Amino acid sequence: MSARFTAHVTPLEGLAVISRKTLSDDRGFLSRLFCEEDIVPFGWQGHIAQLNETGTRHKGTVRGMHFQHPPHAEIKLVTCTRGRVLDIAVDIRAQSPTFLQHFAVELSEDNACSLLIPEGFAHGFQALTDDVRMIYAHSKPYAAASEGGLNPQDPALGIGWPLPVVNLSPRDQAHTLLSPDYRGIAA
Repeated sequence: MSARFTAHVTPLEGLAVISRKTLSDDRGFLSRLFCEEDIVPFGWQGHIAQLNETGTRHKGTVRGMHFQHPPHAEIKLVTCTRGRVLDIAVDIRAQSPTFLQHFAVELSEDNACSLLIPEGFAHGFQALTDDVRMIYAHSKPYAAASEGGLNPQDPALGIGWPLPVVNLSPRDQAHTLLSPDYRGIAA
């Protein structure tokens, strides 16, 4: 076990909440967001292929539920560095015993937690405060032709967004609702 990180298992196999040890003094703090050798035991594979930052201006905004199809499926480590979000991952792995189940966790600048999301999950979040900043570490680079998404308001997902959903992008609004014969993505 790492002295810098602690993994908390979730009911969805492979999905983990990662707590970071924060070092603080009267000058401020240091929090390591990623260390490959420490995160590998929790499910990270490979190197960081891409690192992204997002800013979300308004409370209630929902971004997601995004994923990449194989062979560009990716592992993500998601961290909130300003504000608070409800971060959600949905298991869309074909044949998974937790298929279409979701897990939600609050990530914030204060709780020093990240969500480690394995391949085969859709991901999204709702801003619980104004002026949210998120950092995403991706195990594979973005591949537009492999992009996929679920409608974050699909009743089949059973996501109870805590605030009224606002500022949903046209792309996210356009994702159709899941049909009864949706079988997920191959692992």
